[in-house]
Amino acid sequence: MLTNADIAEDGRTVELTWSGGKRSRFHAIWLRDNALDDKTRSSGNGQRLITILDIPADTRIGQATIERGDLRLRFLPEGKDVTFPSAWLRANAYDREMPVTAGWTGDAIRRWTKPTMQHTVPLVDYPAAARDPAVLAVWLAAVRTYGFAVMDGLPTESGALCNVVDLFGYIRETNYGRWFEVRAEVNPSNLAYTNLGLQAHTDNPYRDPVPTLQVLACIENTVDGGESSVVDGFAVAAALQAENPEGFRLLSSCPARFEYAGSSGVRLRSKRPMIELGPDGELIAIRFNNRSLAATTDVPFTDMAGYYAAYRRFAEMIEDPAFEVTFKLEPGQAFIVDNTRVMHARKAFSGTGKRWLQGCYADKDGLLSTLAAIEHGFKEAAE
Repeated sequence: MLTNADIAEDGRTVELTWSGGKRSRFHAIWLRDNALDDKTRSSGNGQRLITILDIPADTRIGQATIERGDLRLRFLPEGKDVTFPSAWLRANAYDREMPVTAGWTGDAIRRWTKPTMQHTVPLVDYPAAARDPAVLAVWLAAVRTYGFAVMDGLPTESGALCNVVDLFGYIRETNYGRWFEVRAEVNPSNLAYTNLGLQAHTDNPYRDPVPTLQVLACIENTVDGGESSVVDGFAVAAALQAENPEGFRLLSSCPARFEYAGSSGVRLRSKRPMIELGPDGELIAIRFNNRSLAATTDVPFTDMAGYYAAYRRFAEMIEDPAFEVTFKLEPGQAFIVDNTRVMHARKAFSGTGKRWLQGCYADKDGLLSTLAAIEHGFKEAAE
């Protein structure tokens, strides 16, 4: 609870005192920019109705009072009065002695390895998720937290994977179509239907922006082997940083180039680092796909040997079974991966039988929006 507000620096800042003696400072320009009144922000969607240029450059605080535990300010030279709820001020305070948790994700992400995840793979039933928002929220929250999850109980028919995406958002159509076939047969007539294993990778790193979610659904699977596997790229990147800080720096600061030119009329290229960081050091994305990696030409000559050594070590760690969680998709099951974080792979298979999967892409904004809306609804119902 707020107990006092002192104007400082000729009105350019205000220092708040909380019960217990803790203090927080705020700048007048920051408070004016983030004012919550209906002339500054839309009451319908919360978006700003003004620009930074609408705020006087010499904005200062002329009066500060505590009213019913909240902060009431008068901004000059506008003469505008605005109330700030104390709970909002506490949640958005930036005057902290300890570093702010990196990025928006904060505590939502949990890095994992095989020992922590192999026997606790997130799994829900599709009919239950489609019927009950609480079940759907558990599944979506698992994707947010761990970067992947499995869903059971889908129809074993072509296009059923679209049902999964319909639960939270929209399919991102690409040059591969709304969805694509991952069909493989032992002794195939077409070599494209191979039974070879696939290295752990992220999909479509040659796109900018990259599809942030991928769904793979199993329609038929009667082969021996062919297990799916996932690797938490954020966990591997953190391990690389701890082991080889300079190698981590090179992979996160020097861009790699990715390209795809496998179809007529399609030429896709991107230039992004294998390990992408935000300005505060937060892990933003992993791009790792040996098949799509073009010649690396953006690393200085003096750093190229170190870059390749770091690339090799990163690949070795990705292949380390300690980071890998494996499971075999059965008909009617699908799994989703955060394509900016979790790499997926396929084990080789042999013997007789068929393996038919379908894949599609979607984006995290829809998933996170649906999850936030469900969680907000639960919160309102509890109040």
